[in-house]
Amino acid sequence: MAAQKQSKVITKRRKFIEVNIPLIRSKIEIAANSPKDLEGRNAKIDLTRQLKGKSVEAVMKVVLENDKPVAHPIKVKLMPYFIRRMIRKRISYVEDSFLAKSQNSLLIVKPFLITRNKVSRSVRKTLRNKSKNWLEDYIKERTDDEIFNDVLSNRMQKPLSLYLKKTYPLSLCEIRILELVRPLKPEEVPKIEKKIHIEPIIEEKEEFIDQMKEIEDELVKKAENEIKQAQEKASKIEKDKSEENKDEKEEKKEEVEKEEIAQEKPKRGRKKKIENSEEKKEEEKIKPIKEKKTKEKTEKSEEKKEREKSE
Repeated sequence: MAAQKQSKVITKRRKFIEVNIPLIRSKIEIAANSPKDLEGRNAKIDLTRQLKGKSVEAVMKVVLENDKPVAHPIKVKLMPYFIRRMIRKRISYVEDSFLAKSQNSLLIVKPFLITRNKVSRSVRKTLRNKSKNWLEDYIKERTDDEIFNDVLSNRMQKPLSLYLKKTYPLSLCEIRILELVRPLKPEEVPKIEKKIHIEPIIEEKEEFIDQMKEIEDELVKKAENEIKQAQEKASKIEKDKSEENKDEKEEKKEEVEKEEIAQEKPKRGRKKKIENSEEKKEEEKIKPIKEKKTKEKTEKSEEKKEREKSE
């Protein structure tokens, strides 16, 4: 039999190829045979360190630019445990989900708002509608990279919170999910009518700071009033306690006096008993003398009677 020929399978080792991420200004390494193999691949990145504790997960898509792999964001998601940490008692939260067109593609936007206190349904509805209108106007004037960059650098959320503050102040204003759906056709690209400038909104920060000062002053006054009320209550309680203590002391004094009087009575009785015992002793001493005298008298009287009889 003829010897069978053995075919060798040649396998190439994978390499770690650097991928540039211009959004974060950093690089990551992905295992692949060549940069061409990386094209079209997705990579999940945790951005909590870059955003200083804000838990955000980004999904990047790798694209070749000048034969070099570059990752662009497709989706940005705020982690649910971060939202759970922000929610407190006696607050209201507002959620929404809608499609918005940018200059490049169609986006899914899901804002998430938390009010400072509990709010009625009508206020929540106005907040939802206003945020939707503002975000649609903001997104249609910018490209995808600008929008993702603004979301991660918090340049979109700050002016939105200042704008919504006129209806009701917010404790949290975030974009929970921002995701690319599909690229737009040239016919679908929205026309820019009026660009939203951030500068005039930033100038409103001074007004916001003044209002915050007013709120802080009101809170300080409330705290001072509460402290005064607490002090007055404490002083009243102390007065009541002092009066109660006085009454208790007086009652104790009366009880002590009664006890002393009760203790003095048996002493006087003892003295009488002692005096009676001394008198008894004296009487016992005198008794035999009296008895002798009585005997003598009786004897004399008997002698007289006998004499009279004899006579």
